[in-house]
Amino acid sequence: EAELAKEKTNGYKLDRAHIFAVNMFDDFDKFMKVPDEWAPPEHKPYTPGENLQKWLTDEKARDQFVIRSGTDTEVLWNDARHLKPEPVYKRSYWTESFVQWSPLGTYLATVHRQGAAVWGGANTFNRLMRYAHPQVKLIDFSPGEKYLVTYSSHEPSNPRDANRVVINIFDVRTGKVMRDFKGSADEFAVGGTGGVAGVSWPVFRWGGGKDKYFAKLGKNMISVYETESFTLIDKKSLKVENVMDFSWSPTDPIISLFVPELGGGNQPARVSLVQIPSKEELRQKNLFSVSDCKMYWQSSGDYLAVKVDRYTKTKKSTYTGFELFRIKERDIPIEVLELDNKNDKIIAFAWEPKGHRFAVIHGDSPRPDISFYSMRTAQHAGRVSKLTTLKGKQANALFWSPSGRFIVLAGLKGFNGQLEFYNVDELETMATAEHFMATDVEWDPTGRYVATAVTSVHEMENGFNIWSFNGKLLYRTLKDHFFQFLWRPRPPSFLTPEKEEEIAKNLKKYSKKYEAEDQDVSMQLSEQEREKRRSLKNEWEKKISEWKRLHEEEKMERQMLRDGEASDEEEEYEAKEVEVEEVLDVTEEVEE
Repeated sequence: EAELAKEKTNGYKLDRAHIFAVNMFDDFDKFMKVPDEWAPPEHKPYTPGENLQKWLTDEKARDQFVIRSGTDTEVLWNDARHLKPEPVYKRSYWTESFVQWSPLGTYLATVHRQGAAVWGGANTFNRLMRYAHPQVKLIDFSPGEKYLVTYSSHEPSNPRDANRVVINIFDVRTGKVMRDFKGSADEFAVGGTGGVAGVSWPVFRWGGGKDKYFAKLGKNMISVYETESFTLIDKKSLKVENVMDFSWSPTDPIISLFVPELGGGNQPARVSLVQIPSKEELRQKNLFSVSDCKMYWQSSGDYLAVKVDRYTKTKKSTYTGFELFRIKERDIPIEVLELDNKNDKIIAFAWEPKGHRFAVIHGDSPRPDISFYSMRTAQHAGRVSKLTTLKGKQANALFWSPSGRFIVLAGLKGFNGQLEFYNVDELETMATAEHFMATDVEWDPTGRYVATAVTSVHEMENGFNIWSFNGKLLYRTLKDHFFQFLWRPRPPSFLTPEKEEEIAKNLKKYSKKYEAEDQDVSMQLSEQEREKRRSLKNEWEKKISEWKRLHEEEKMERQMLRDGEASDEEEEYEAKEVEVEEVLDVTEEVEE
């Protein structure tokens, strides 16, 4: 409470000349203990740190993943060639609630009662830094891994008050608190729900890629901060009457925001694009009869899709359309897309990463349709066009490969884990499969493998399966009380788009080396198979000879039982028929 009092009152402007200052009691002690003599700080010799990216140099070009089951957390290599995972590091009670990779895969974060910690290293996982934050519940990294945001919520002393929220932003490498935010949960619960106790997590959303800006939704405003000084840009928030939601472009300092209808429809809803730090409005679109809006950015920031639910004229039902913004083109043109049947309910929407296509699941369960659209085709370079519609699919979730082109159409929860691996270039299904009761689908960062998992939401069948991109099951691992599966993210490639294209063109030349390696592995695997068969055969022959030995040992015993007849051969006996009379029953009858 003393901290809250200081926060609310320290620095309060009483008038132009006077600013109210409040200090904590402990500060007086601290400043009284400052020695009178200045002593130079101790000089520490430089010690080079470990190479935290060493896992990227794996000779077999494998990816790592982390799993949590029971009290254990373990990091493993996905060794798909040998059809099994290879352990890297395992620890019991490593975290008290969950683990999380940083966005570029450098660190693994764990959460504890006293705060959070990050781990990493060249060959193992050492603790690199701790971040003190009692009862921390949620954490979030900035996209470039420079900062870590931690969140906790505390019961108030007066039950009528809202919970107190504490948010710290730490520098990941030094562990220093760059800025903290404290207040009642109501101040942080504006717009959207989710997260904890009505707080929409992450509270602070980071601007595209560069860790330069972060922003928070407030009442009638968006507060945008910059990380040079951790203060508001221009010392004031962006005023937007009734703003409901906002979203950053993944690559540029552009915010898209949504304002609902006001005054019973007299003032239309609108979507705006705002440039940061100038706060200049780049584009705006007014929308009528809107019930709800959701914004989807494409991963390279080229396109923004706004899903708009509108009321019909009678206001009794809604229908859905899309507003498609072409961000990188002149004047940001907008196109309207309506589905063939505009009354179809939209179940899922997803952009192709780094691409120009998107997929939509629409219609009624249990067998909705899936349509694919492109923002540019040979015939229509600047117009959206439909590629195909797949009818009646058991799917309610879309998972694009991180490199585009392939997609997994998944039926999770009520659909029992139906999976369809689809090639969007050829518009054909590569495989259909099922992972019964699957709860999660995760592509590895290279788009080569897919993991499907059944977490402890279900009592049974807990564990994970690893599939190839085209739907071949490679191996499965069962784990009781299975909580989490997370691939380790990779930083963006250093190759230029031109170089990537050159590699794709000359793939045959590059692939010879890897084909030879694959050949070696399959030889090794078939050698292991042969070795297994050889040992089974040897075991069988050993048992046969053991039985023969016992047979010999018991020969004398058998001879005695046969009244001295030595032979075990059946042909040497002759069969005789012997008649034996036996009295079965005797009945006496008395005649009168």
